[in-house]
Amino acid sequence: MSNNEVAVAKSEAMASKAKSKKRARTDEGGARKKRKAGFQQDDSLLDTEAGVNQAIAAMDPQLLADYLAQKTSRFGSDLSPVELADLYISPLYIEDTTSWQEPRNLEKLPAFLEKYTKEPEKLKKAPKLKGSPHTIIVSGAGLRAADVVRSVRKFSSKGNMVAKLFAKHIKLEEASKNLKEHRTGMAVGTPARLNDLVENGSLSLANLERLVVDASHIDQKKRGVLDMKDTLMPLVRWLARKEFKEKYGATEKPLQLLFY
Repeated sequence: MSNNEVAVAKSEAMASKAKSKKRARTDEGGARKKRKAGFQQDDSLLDTEAGVNQAIAAMDPQLLADYLAQKTSRFGSDLSPVELADLYISPLYIEDTTSWQEPRNLEKLPAFLEKYTKEPEKLKKAPKLKGSPHTIIVSGAGLRAADVVRSVRKFSSKGNMVAKLFAKHIKLEEASKNLKEHRTGMAVGTPARLNDLVENGSLSLANLERLVVDASHIDQKKRGVLDMKDTLMPLVRWLARKEFKEKYGATEKPLQLLFY
């Protein structure tokens, strides 16, 4: 079976599963039965002091794809099976990073990027086309994205801006202006703002080589970008953009999808 056939089969299976979950299940007295969660979170892996969900580090591409599919089905209960299938992220798209043994915190993020980049020295360079980054890091909230920007400043230089593409204190017009005026090697943003900037033509995907999801970070309530509807749904819509799906499995220069 080819890679495309495997992806299609997974999509169809997910759609069928989502459709069956929509059917009301009742007992003999007509009372609705409670659904059992398909994934049981191990709270011992949630390090709130460090702000890290250690479970992400142990997930290979198949586990990550299944986890995303489950969360998408749960939070997208108002979507049709076809719509859910369109949002499916195949394990074939996801790069295996389980070999990374260091903590998945901001301090180690630059080293992580260097490890999973074939030519690490290029992380400090920017494509000639303005507003066309080679790397986009996606976070769940503006404040967190601002912290990520500070952590990857080592990759910026004169003529190579780390773009701030999130709504916190930065208007859409300002972000668009910065992209149009500066060469950008790396960008950090939130899903909704990133989508808006692509749609208005300010953010070019022409030179994009990797997408990095800031997945391990959790807040004091033990929630990460994959754990809340307001962040998960915009994220999967971003990752499932047609332009990306065409590049994930490309024979030459496939688009990297990394979960940190």
